[in-house]
Amino acid sequence: MMMPRRLFQLFWGLNLYGFAMAVMLRANLGLDPWDVLHQGLASRLGLSFGMTVNLVGAAVLLLWWPLRQRPGLGTLCNIAVIGTAVDLSLMILPTPDGYAMRCIWLASGIVLNGIAGGAYIGAGLGPGPRDGLMTGFCRRTGWPVKWVRTSIEIGVLAIGWLMGGTVGLGTLLYAATIGWIVHHALPFFTIAPREAPALP
Repeated sequence: MMMPRRLFQLFWGLNLYGFAMAVMLRANLGLDPWDVLHQGLASRLGLSFGMTVNLVGAAVLLLWWPLRQRPGLGTLCNIAVIGTAVDLSLMILPTPDGYAMRCIWLASGIVLNGIAGGAYIGAGLGPGPRDGLMTGFCRRTGWPVKWVRTSIEIGVLAIGWLMGGTVGLGTLLYAATIGWIVHHALPFFTIAPREAPALP
């Protein structure tokens, strides 16, 4: 019964993650660094936001090969599901009216994003391609996570901003709070491996 639970949590977590991204997009007050890149690329490539998310995920996965990272089922599902969920969510979500309502949507999107991240990571079926890129660099270089993560985030944010991605209040708020939200959500959602029964 453990695997069905892991799969269920993985898929609802990934779908909620995509929905949260769409909420932040509709708020239009700034995106997290990777979504700034996705938005900038989408406008240049003429693709939907979600399709761009999926394509970037696949491209990042290719960078795993020289880092000797191995994807899990969750990694592959991450590439296929999140971007699709974003596009489907954008089809049904309205655009909020007024600055106050946009701020509420932004805050809600960030909180849901953190909860969703804790859920799909806690399923234990493999990291997302972007997370695996970070851990792969850390393992190969011996550099601390904080340096690698910060370097990657600043790099993709700069490229996305130059391509026209939205940087603003949401970008700062996401950077300041997402780690805290995921930190507190992860213990709640982490599925511990089943222990072998003790011998008589």
